[in-house]
Order: sequence, then structure tokens, then C-alpha cells
Amino acid sequence: MRIETYGQQIEVTPALRDYVENKLARLERHCEQPFDVRTQLSLDKPQHRAKATVSISGKTLHADAAAIDMYAAIDLLSDKLDRLLREHRSKVVDHHRGESAARSDTFG
Repeated sequence: MRIETYGQQIEVTPALRDYVENKLARLERHCEQPFDVRTQLSLDKPQHRAKATVSISGKTLHADAAAIDMYAAIDLLSDKLDRLLREHRSKVVDHHRGESAARSDTFG
């Protein structure tokens, strides 16, 4: 996984960059193939905003979060991306495995 972090009208300090990388490291457990994450940190007074775009096997997932401080916004963003990747993984697994009620002759 490659994480690219940049700021919009805000300087991304090494502490912020490390925090983003540590929080988003847990996303690797959802996918076997490598993927890219672009994270943008910005300040929309009084809110701090964190946005991310995940590019994974031809699919692009997007999430954003706002909070009173940047670390809280990054935490919210991490949770949203975790949920999005879990949903994406379940769709891929459900699509390729097993029979569904719509495909079978009996709906019982």
C-alpha cells in the first residue's frame, strides 16, 4: 500500500504524516493486492477536513471527514475508509461465490 499525504493551505508536519500512515495501515488487511491512497488535509475554519481517495483494482473509493481538530478528522476518515473497503470486499466475494436466491429456481 502506498500512502500519499498532502495539505491544502496547511503544512503537513512529520507528526501528521506518521499519524495518517499509522491509522491507514490497518486498511491493508482488507485487500491482498497493492493499492494507493491519496490523503488531503485541509483547514475549513473552524473545521479540520481530511479527504482520501483509494484506488483499488480499477475501482475508486472516496471518503471525507471533518472534525474540530485534525487528529479527530483523520480518525473519522480511517473509520470510513475501513467500512468502505469492507463493503467493497464483501461485494466482490458475494459476486464471485455461491448461489444467490435470485439465481436459484427455488426462492424458499
